[in-house]
Amino acid sequence: MDRKIKLITVVGTNASGKSELGIRMAQHFNGEILSADSRQIFRGFDLCCGKVTAEERALVPHHMLDLRSLGESYSVADFQSECYRLIPEIHGRGRVPFLVGGTGLYVSAVVQGYNMMQGEPDPALRAELEEKSLEELYALLPPPTLEALMENPSDRKNKRRLIRLVEKARAGGSSEGNQPRYDCLQLGLTWPMEVLQQRIDLRLEKRLQEGMVDEVRDYLRDGGDPQALIDLGLEYRFIYRYLTGCYADKAEFKAALSTAIRQFSKRQLTWFRRDKSIRWLDGSSDYHAEAIRLTEEFLQ
Repeated sequence: MDRKIKLITVVGTNASGKSELGIRMAQHFNGEILSADSRQIFRGFDLCCGKVTAEERALVPHHMLDLRSLGESYSVADFQSECYRLIPEIHGRGRVPFLVGGTGLYVSAVVQGYNMMQGEPDPALRAELEEKSLEELYALLPPPTLEALMENPSDRKNKRRLIRLVEKARAGGSSEGNQPRYDCLQLGLTWPMEVLQQRIDLRLEKRLQEGMVDEVRDYLRDGGDPQALIDLGLEYRFIYRYLTGCYADKAEFKAALSTAIRQFSKRQLTWFRRDKSIRWLDGSSDYHAEAIRLTEEFLQ
């Protein structure tokens, strides 16, 4: 552990502008970006999951993108482990690591130093749990753990991961055993809800015009697994439903997807609001200047 390494996080909801802010910050402070998004680790679907463009990646080195094919397992423990490898490497190059994204569980795992192995394995309990269905395992998890799990689509279908979570819960594991590795400044970008909803709708329309539906159509045409799309949720799930005739027309599809993204954004904000160490930037003000000032003070 090296608390001398300084890590800056930039978090926020869908369409908040966190990716653009992260790039500007990394450019200003000679940084590199680690994407904290549970969907962007999958290859392809750049529009569906809102990945930064090739032009934006050329401005600043980006990590944690395109690590798996859709359907392959990837857990929050995998994410944490890779960040633990990359952050010291970035620091060693004389650059500043920026963790940027909207998957709260991923951000918290790194910033708070989640102990992924709390609770010793119990062979007898494990044998009992192996016989249970996914739904039965969900029912054994405490509400906070279950809520966190719902943010990570790949973990929801990972029976081994679910069994470990149940073991930890039975052993009384809690966040008290966490070990933060880095000195962190957490910045959050937010907007009034009516403004955020407008940003969500504008962003959705732009991505649809750029070919978001085609990404899913091409995946299915090439033999992709529909269940993988359903498991990822949001754009993937709604576009699949649209392509399979679940909506009367495109307008109904867009309205349903917009509502789902708005609801998801509220859940994202609820997660981040729990962390009182996040310094919230007001989108209606000069938040770029405020973010730079706070970061300068932190790095000094």
